[in-house]
Amino acid sequence: MAASPGAAIAPTTTHPNQALLVSFYEAFARRDPKAMAAFYAADVHFSDPVFPDLKGVQVGRMWRMLAAGANELTLTFCDVQADDQEGSVHWEATYLFSRTGRRVHNVIEARFRFRQGLIVDHRDSFGFWRWSRQALGFTGWVLGWTPLVKRTVRRQAAARLAAFQG
Repeated sequence: MAASPGAAIAPTTTHPNQALLVSFYEAFARRDPKAMAAFYAADVHFSDPVFPDLKGVQVGRMWRMLAAGANELTLTFCDVQADDQEGSVHWEATYLFSRTGRRVHNVIEARFRFRQGLIVDHRDSFGFWRWSRQALGFTGWVLGWTPLVKRTVRRQAAARLAAFQG
């Protein structure tokens, strides 16, 4: 139903933390890890199936490493929701996995907690087996669901992050 002439239409407002998440993912889409890190609290905690327990400066280093190695990255995001305490985003990334050159389409659900206008906790969830089948090929298809492959991928990712100087 259309508003009658002269009727006031309530403005739509965006919660500041929702705007923060939009800006975060816009920076991600631009491959701007410095801008992404600015949205994190100094004591931020990050977790996903590959990097299960990163804290503080490790989180910004991870994004710098991933951005530096991102080949043919496209990123989309939607369903951005946030309030004073928590938020969530659905995002998808398509890229060439640097270790194998294989194309990956990763579908991620992200959950956030905020403190004083910054992200203090960021948890990304995605299907590790789905990811490993794409990123690792036959090995991922056959063994990607096993704890052994997950541990190996985590160990290799941690070593790359520890060695990264960017």
